[in-house]
Amino acid sequence: MNQRIFWTADGVDMPPLDYEFIAHWLEEVAKNHDRMVGPMNYIFCDDKKILEVNIEFLNHDYFTDIITFDYSRRRLVSGDMYISLETVASNASGLGVDYMTELKRVIVHGLLHLCGINDKGEGEREIMEMHENEALLLFNRLSGQL
Repeated sequence: MNQRIFWTADGVDMPPLDYEFIAHWLEEVAKNHDRMVGPMNYIFCDDKKILEVNIEFLNHDYFTDIITFDYSRRRLVSGDMYISLETVASNASGLGVDYMTELKRVIVHGLLHLCGINDKGEGEREIMEMHENEALLLFNRLSGQL
């Protein structure tokens, strides 16, 4: 059992994921970015909770799929990631993609932020998407889906 990556739910059911495999995948993604995984907490929640977190800690009054709090030090990535399963589902529907694929993308998105990849500045979103796509390909390779 992985002792560095923790999964909890706040007001929602835990999504049906192979958490040990996801943890292994995240560790491999971190290695590919010359990082090591330290304590990371993934908190699955609903839109109400993520809005509360967004307002309280970031002064942002809007819904989002993930909020990442970065506690990383040098090469050791560490943080808390709140993921709204409701927003993930609505984004997946709007984009015409599978819910579980979108959920994996959001999960790795948080780790990529901890690895120093941003998505707010000019051209950064495209760089983030490239890294997300590479990570999803790695997931498929590791799981034998390719």
